[in-house]
Amino acid sequence: MGRLAQTDGLTEIQRDILATVRDFVDKEIIPVATELEHKDEYPTAIVEGMKQLGLFGLTIPEEYGGLGESLLTYALVVEEIARGWMSVSGIVNTHFIVAHMINAHGTQEQKDYFLPKMAAGEIRGAFSMSEPGLGSDVSAISTKGVKDGDFYVLNGQKMWLTNGGTSTLVAVLCKTDEGGSSPYKNMTTFLIEKTAGFGPNPTVPGLTVPGKIEKMGYKGVDTTELVLQDVRIPANRVLGGVPGKGFYQMMDGVEVGRVNVAARGCGVARRAFELGISYAQQRSTFGKKIAEHQAIQFKLAEMATKVEAAHQMMVMAARKKDGGERNDLEAGMAKYLASEYCKEVVEDAFRIHGGYGFSKEYEIERLYREAPMLLIGEGTAEIQKMIVGRRLLEEYRIAE
Repeated sequence: MGRLAQTDGLTEIQRDILATVRDFVDKEIIPVATELEHKDEYPTAIVEGMKQLGLFGLTIPEEYGGLGESLLTYALVVEEIARGWMSVSGIVNTHFIVAHMINAHGTQEQKDYFLPKMAAGEIRGAFSMSEPGLGSDVSAISTKGVKDGDFYVLNGQKMWLTNGGTSTLVAVLCKTDEGGSSPYKNMTTFLIEKTAGFGPNPTVPGLTVPGKIEKMGYKGVDTTELVLQDVRIPANRVLGGVPGKGFYQMMDGVEVGRVNVAARGCGVARRAFELGISYAQQRSTFGKKIAEHQAIQFKLAEMATKVEAAHQMMVMAARKKDGGERNDLEAGMAKYLASEYCKEVVEDAFRIHGGYGFSKEYEIERLYREAPMLLIGEGTAEIQKMIVGRRLLEEYRIAE
């Protein structure tokens, strides 16, 4: 293990967790990741291993059977997992977001029912906000929930659900028109339990997961649509028990999710650096190892600096949230920086590999297809810049 991406001030428990996860990644994920990714095969054995390690309950409080760890611990674990295979970190990410939302905003009944099962990995979560024509404008959602006695009837189509097929719990954002004139007070999050699988759901009439969306990268993990046709959900499955708070609950989930995506970018970039610096010391041109050429040394120096900068920004954003402080500025910066730097570090490692980087026999080919997803997930670079820019104007507003 090199000196890059180290984190100061960790407890002994945090160091032990990271050492265990790192060992798991090196032994159980990296050796099989490329083969499974090329087959677009769900990593069942890896997921079972993560369940045994308790990773699905990493941040869930101990009173509900989890480990009660911080966002920082979780982000560092995600960084290690993404270093092995980014798709695996996606499997645990949406689960983590839903668990966070239930723990932060759920009723006591919802916490007591869902969190112990989520900590054990018996229930696995997915997060559903986007729609086919939505883009980044969340206020324009069209999926509707209409009150009908003690139930809500849901109709609409959702898009880009990570774990849409394999999950058994989906947090779905719908328009409910119960909060007055503001669109942001007319959205509600529903907790929908379902059976894992594709097609019409046998336990939730009207709910359909059509199938996997074929992607250029981020394979193995299933990304799906979700179709709702007169789906009846009990009113006690409104997150928090009160309609109209869905937008704010989802944004809280996205905020911690941005730290997660930053961590994924850090992990993929670190792996790309490892592959690049290793290959540079093995490949020879013009009578010497290419690592001895000044041009390659410059490239390695730039890559390492980006890996380190992204890691430290991610750590700062996580610690802000753990400290109870508002962290949308830092989370936006971290997500923007880590995803952009990840793309650049992966491309530089790809260039170092030369023609071999284009071959599916080399791991860097997989990373080259995975990195672009991070530029989009949890908000594009442009969205992060909007968030950061608005927050900076709040912080530095001049007196008029």
